[in-house]
Amino acid sequence: MNGIAGGFYKISEWIMKLAYINFLWIVFTLLGAIIFGFFPAYTAMLTIVRKWIIGEADIPVFKTFFTVYKKEFFKSNCIGLFLLLLGYILYVDISIVMEANSIINLITFPLVIIIIGFFLASCYTFPIIVHYETKIGQALKNSFIIMVLSPFSTTMMIIGAIAIYFLMTAIPGLLPFFGASTLAFIVMWSALLAFSKIEKRQESYTLTKAEQVEAQ
Repeated sequence: MNGIAGGFYKISEWIMKLAYINFLWIVFTLLGAIIFGFFPAYTAMLTIVRKWIIGEADIPVFKTFFTVYKKEFFKSNCIGLFLLLLGYILYVDISIVMEANSIINLITFPLVIIIIGFFLASCYTFPIIVHYETKIGQALKNSFIIMVLSPFSTTMMIIGAIAIYFLMTAIPGLLPFFGASTLAFIVMWSALLAFSKIEKRQESYTLTKAEQVEAQ
């Protein structure tokens, strides 16, 4: 289908897709008693979204979602709960500093920068696991590196998240249908953009080194 009709069809198709995986995310999060289901369901949702973005449109959604949920259950929970714990520690630290005297308050700004950096790096952690299938330690390290090297993608991620927040606030009825899936789409799309640019840099660097070796 081409033209306006084709455009409406594609939009409608994406709306149905996002609503469906949002439903699956809610169901599987509840199946894991919320705390243990949230991260595996999020990983599975990112996997589906990644496949759609790179052009794998005809995948069996439920089967793929369920397979990833089971496969990544332990790994996703380990990294997710670790990030939650680290985030809570940083939150306690900033709370103590904010209530302390003026001398200690001198470290407030650096601590806020660290917290913002931690949050932004965390947004890349699960996309890295989905895209590269790395180990937990590598995912944590690479998420910070990619966040620093990809300011444009990080900015797009922030803008998209803010836009979704205001949309869901303005129309709360959309939240149970598109809240998680639209955010996952923004995060995965921005992360893939960052991955692509970094991979091209690496390829260019490798090619340059190879040419230098040949020249010698």
